[in-house]
This record gives sequence, structure tokens and C-alpha cells, in this order.
Amino acid sequence: MNINGREINEKNTPLIIAELGINHGGDIDIAKNMVTLAASSGAECIKHQTHFVEDEMTEEAKDIYPPNATESIWDVIKKSSLNKDEEIELKKYTEDLGLIYISTPFSRAAADFLNDINIPAFKIGSGEASNIPLIRHISSFGKPIILSTGMHSLEQIIEPVNIFKKNKIDFALLECTNSYPSPPEIVSLQGIKDLKKAFPEAIVGFSDHSIGPYISLGAVALGACIIERHFTDSRYREGPDISCSMDPLELRLLVDRSKEIFTAINNPKERTLQEEDVYKFARGTIVADREIKKGTIIAEKDIWARRPGNGEIAAAFYDNILGRKTKKDIKYNQQLRWKDLI
Repeated sequence: MNINGREINEKNTPLIIAELGINHGGDIDIAKNMVTLAASSGAECIKHQTHFVEDEMTEEAKDIYPPNATESIWDVIKKSSLNKDEEIELKKYTEDLGLIYISTPFSRAAADFLNDINIPAFKIGSGEASNIPLIRHISSFGKPIILSTGMHSLEQIIEPVNIFKKNKIDFALLECTNSYPSPPEIVSLQGIKDLKKAFPEAIVGFSDHSIGPYISLGAVALGACIIERHFTDSRYREGPDISCSMDPLELRLLVDRSKEIFTAINNPKERTLQEEDVYKFARGTIVADREIKKGTIIAEKDIWARRPGNGEIAAAFYDNILGRKTKKDIKYNQQLRWKDLI
């Protein structure tokens, strides 16, 4: 998967997506400051949410109160959205800092707008993971798509995946739990492995709504190629997603530690050059465990393995020594040599 020249696969470090979402509360200046902080903390990609409320919801939404908000979902989104000109400004500001800018459209009008301003990829949230008409519409643009799969079974994801494949679109599937915040008791890191097995052609990642960086880092260790987390300039800010958002310090930790974990999980099982000095003393060498006379047929009572490991016969060859005859007297605790044995 390639987004704006950034290759996303298991051969590259995970793409860390800092999701502004609606944390800026509809204030373009706060949004731009968040982007600045995300950039300085090492993020490569900013994700926004594009809301055109009248095309996104019906009047019934004014009576629906999300569990993480004290207002109706209509009012939350209405007051926290940027207008078209502000989003264009935010996109330019983000890209001028060298970051990738993508967004989640929550309606057909939002998808058309994002395509018109030439975003390089689309993010589709878990709530729209089974919105087949919207998925078909977004797929018609032919751009890469990242789909969060929270609240949906593997079977429910088959149809969106088939739409992506029919349109020959590069796509990623993100494991996700849609509780804000998500306690570890309900988060499924196993879902990453399940998605890899069920959809081997997909890039697989993790959209994290837990508190702290640790479950995201666990996802990296399981091979997640994308990590998405809400981002805020301060956790003291009000907003429905602030409780599960990372601040600049946590983002920096996530970026740096994910690179270390990625490096470690791709190292083969072998002795490294840096371990050679330790290898010399940490192993055991076969030694005489008593005075051994010339002509003795060596038995277990005669030998043992002790440090350092710089002797000729390593402890691993213990069984190969048994039954050999000595050519000379060997002192207690003396390292054995092959030339001393028949």
C-alpha cells in the first residue's frame, strides 16, 4: 500500500496516524497547533474527520446522546466541524509541514469534497464499515482506503473487501474497539491475527482507543503496519475523544518505541557480533571434575562444564566426550582438548 509515496507493508516501520478527529472543537487555530505538535513529535500522517452534518444525519440524531458526550451527536458534530475553507487550510498547513493529510468522510458530500481537494487516501471509520453505498461511492475514486473494522465480524467485512478488490484498490483493515476509552478487558489484539488470516491480501493495522501507548505497542509486536490513535495538544482539553487521546509526549514515545519493536521483530534468531565477547565467557567448557589418569575411559563422574567458554570443547559436546580414552594425565578443573583424547 502506498500513500503519497509512503510504502506501508511489513517491510517498513508502522505508519503512525495522529487522528485529530474533532478534538480541535471546530477551531482552525487549535487544529493547526495540534498538527504542529504532532509533526514535532514524529507523526507522519494526520487524520481528520470531515463532517457535513445535514448530509450526514437525519433529525433523529438530535435525540441521540453518545455515551462519551453530554450533548446529542448532532450538536457535538455541528459545533466541532471545520467548514470547507478551513479544512482546505488545514490540509495545506499539514502538507507544508511534510505530513500526509487524510480524512474520514461521514457522508457522500464529504467524500466528494475530499476527492475534489485531492486527498491521497480515504479513512473509513468503524461506524461506516457496513455502509455499503458509501463504501461503493468512496471506492469509485480509486484511491487507497483504510477501513476500521470495530463492532463488525469477519463475515461482515467480506463485502467491503470485495468492493475494494473489484475496484482494484489498495486497502488496509484496522482492528478496533469502539468504546471511548476502551479498557483492555474488551480490546482484541487477537483481532489483528484474525484479520491477517482471513484477509491475507490486506494491510492490517490497529486503531486504538485505549489509554496509554502500551496496547498499541503490543499491536506493533504482532505485526500491525498502521497504528491510529486520537491526538490532542493537551489532555486537559474538553471533548468526547480526549480521554483516549495521546498527547505529544506519548506520541513521541509511540513513534520511537514502535520503530524499536519493528526492528526487533524482524531480527532472525542468531548470535550477533555484539554478543561475541559475552559468548566467550558465558558458555561452559568441558573440564576434568577430578584427577584423570592417562588411559581412563571417561565417564560422567570424570567431567563437568564450567565457565569460561574459551576452551576447546564446549559444554554442548559433553555426550561426545563420554567413552573416550585419555592420552595423558589431566588435572582437576583443567579444560579438555580434543588432542588429549582418543
